Amino acid sequence: MATLAEERVERRPNIPAADLQLPAVRSYTQVNDEIIATLRPTRNWWIGLGCAVTAMVIGALAWTYQIYMGLGVAGYSPPVMWGVYIVTFVFWVGIGHAGTLISAILFLFRAGFRTTIYRATEAMTVFAVMTAGLFPILHLGRPWKFFWLIPYPSWRLVWPQFKSPLVWDVFAILTYLTISSTFLFIGMIPDFAAIRDRETHPIRKKIFGMLSMGWRNSEREWRHFARAYLFLAALSTPLVLSVHSTVSFDFAMADTPGWHATIFAPYFVAGAIFSGIGMVFTIMIPIRRWFNLKHYVTLNHLDALAKLCLFTSLVVGTAYLTEFFIGWYGGAEPEHSFWFTRVFGEWWWAEWIILTCNVILPLTFFFQKLRRNPTWLFTMSLFINLGMWFERFTIFDPSLSHEFEPWQWTMYSPAFIDWLILLGSFGWFFMWFLLFVKQFPVIAIAEVKETIPPPVREPHPHAAIEVSGLHTDYEPTTPGEHDQ
Repeated sequence: MATLAEERVERRPNIPAADLQLPAVRSYTQVNDEIIATLRPTRNWWIGLGCAVTAMVIGALAWTYQIYMGLGVAGYSPPVMWGVYIVTFVFWVGIGHAGTLISAILFLFRAGFRTTIYRATEAMTVFAVMTAGLFPILHLGRPWKFFWLIPYPSWRLVWPQFKSPLVWDVFAILTYLTISSTFLFIGMIPDFAAIRDRETHPIRKKIFGMLSMGWRNSEREWRHFARAYLFLAALSTPLVLSVHSTVSFDFAMADTPGWHATIFAPYFVAGAIFSGIGMVFTIMIPIRRWFNLKHYVTLNHLDALAKLCLFTSLVVGTAYLTEFFIGWYGGAEPEHSFWFTRVFGEWWWAEWIILTCNVILPLTFFFQKLRRNPTWLFTMSLFINLGMWFERFTIFDPSLSHEFEPWQWTMYSPAFIDWLILLGSFGWFFMWFLLFVKQFPVIAIAEVKETIPPPVREPHPHAAIEVSGLHTDYEPTTPGEHDQ
């Protein structure tokens, strides 16, 4: 017969709060066993890795062909000299923002639903920024000269133009990648130690021993770890605002119709967080299913994340309406003509894909039943990714193809090479992410242990202990839903 404590643990509810509990997770040993078990490769993982590597190789071959033939094969035609590459660059930078939002900002606000999803989003941030960093190089006619953008004493006696937003991008991306990688590594040190202590393979044990940096789980180590993590979270938070604001200056600093607007910085930041949350759904829902982690990433976690997605969707929709209003209210004929062309003219199809995917469909998150439906959330994530890529497409290419002089107006159509390199970027991203989830724990072991009652020598008469130390008894009729 189960003890009173075990019965109450089984009936413990899923209540989204700062001290969110996981009803089906009952012991530290269970956490170690189940999360470390995800490091064993499975058939689905090998299939996914094979698809990702294939896509990456296709993109690499397309880029090799472009280097041999020249940038003319990329579909550029004056005045549209920025095409799919700059669109995809901004798209991937945006994807990386949700990771910092979930891991840093929600940590500072003590949002409990971040506990089991933030590790995957931090890794997603690092690999998305790595992917974005490829595209300024892909866009060069001589990519082996990319280091010319870096200011250093050289025989050329020429320094980069620091007034150019493109040079600002270099520093913004490098800073973001450095801080995000450091934040990810510091947070994984206790988990490295947990794997080290269980590892039997001598080489892997030695590697994890070096990565854990001698972690012994002492009170002094935890005190310094908590301070360092808090410091990095506070340091990373401004990057959410500054990095994509800097990327938006690539366009807002120009007089091109549709670009010269003060709303671009907050508009880009909100859109980046929105697209990043969409990618979080894309990667977390399959992980939750294929790795048998439904009792860690519960429906309440997905519900809370869907609410955040709905909020950012409303912010992005407000930015769209503001753009339309300012284009009309400003009284400039080039702006009038551009916005009419974008909404009702040649680019109407792309604009209505944006409005449908980014504004209309996310309104379904007002319904709790859909917010707690993993299939619908995954479907919506694909629509969000599609809509946010087309948002960047309609910001850049229609503006360049419909500037001030009517004789310059043209239509831009991406070439086959563009699409192949875009496919290769997704292969590159998912290849690194899939390799990550089989080498390192995709859920933070140490933080999950903080959400469950500590081990005691005798059964405890209470169902849980809050962060404040209060012992709580939950209503016995409140059901858990971790089995969905």
